[in-house]
Amino acid sequence: MLLRITPNESLGGERVGEPAAKTLISDETDAAEIALESAEIAVRRERFFELRAVPSGRRVAILGVIGAVSFFGIWELGNFLTPESGKRFLPAVEEVLSRLIYLFAEKNFIYDVAISCMRIFGSFFIASLVAVPVGIAMGCFANFRALVNPTVSGWRYLPAASFIPLLLVWFGPTETAKMGLLFLGVVFFLVAMVLDNTEAVQNELIEAALTMGATRKRVVLGVVVPAAAPAIIDSMRTMIAVGWTYLVIAEIVGAQAGIGAVMMRAGRFLNVDTIMAGILMIGILGVMTDIFFRVLARILFPWNRGRRG
Repeated sequence: MLLRITPNESLGGERVGEPAAKTLISDETDAAEIALESAEIAVRRERFFELRAVPSGRRVAILGVIGAVSFFGIWELGNFLTPESGKRFLPAVEEVLSRLIYLFAEKNFIYDVAISCMRIFGSFFIASLVAVPVGIAMGCFANFRALVNPTVSGWRYLPAASFIPLLLVWFGPTETAKMGLLFLGVVFFLVAMVLDNTEAVQNELIEAALTMGATRKRVVLGVVVPAAAPAIIDSMRTMIAVGWTYLVIAEIVGAQAGIGAVMMRAGRFLNVDTIMAGILMIGILGVMTDIFFRVLARILFPWNRGRRG
């Protein structure tokens, strides 16, 4: 008589298929644990100079704080190592911060800051009104680019400070001369950057719009401009930083108010703490301007966040 045992029947109190199943589950669990440990080791071994790495927001914030603390630490170390007779030419961080607070509290420094901001943002707004349309037109129409690009490219190599005597002859020590210098300092570079942003728009988008019967105006305003807009905002963010670097130069001659004017008056009396307080204030305003443009880009183009990585 033959005894037939199915996989689900027991033999000696144990199911026939049960050991194999247990072995399979155990192997899968071990493999998962090994993979998890390997991933943790890879994260722990991530190099600081990892190519094309995308750090988390928390890590970016921590590294930014470390960088700022390191900068001020080196500044403090330089002050500590400076001989007592030379400390007035390299004041400590707390002395500069104290002077900055004093300027706001006692010298109406907020008015000078407001004047400088008006000059920067006013001149940059006018430069953008000129540069953005010209750059887009150059990027869309090859004949117009061939007509304008050689002249614009040549103007980019002329230092804006070289126009100071000419601006003084034309306009005198007025607001027009100061804002004209700030305008010349950014407009030609902004044209070139907007041109590059426009040319970077995918040809497939333009060809698809033309295939569907769109007019040139519709293609430019409805396809090219929206596609290039995020990059153009980034270019504007970059160029307004250049405008801040020209601020003190613009306010050197004939300025009665402004951060640069305060710094120049302090320089006559060797008040280095006031000069450094002005430099620090310009840096703070520059960082705030950069943050403003970043936030503006996130609000206007939320779909572009993932693409920027």
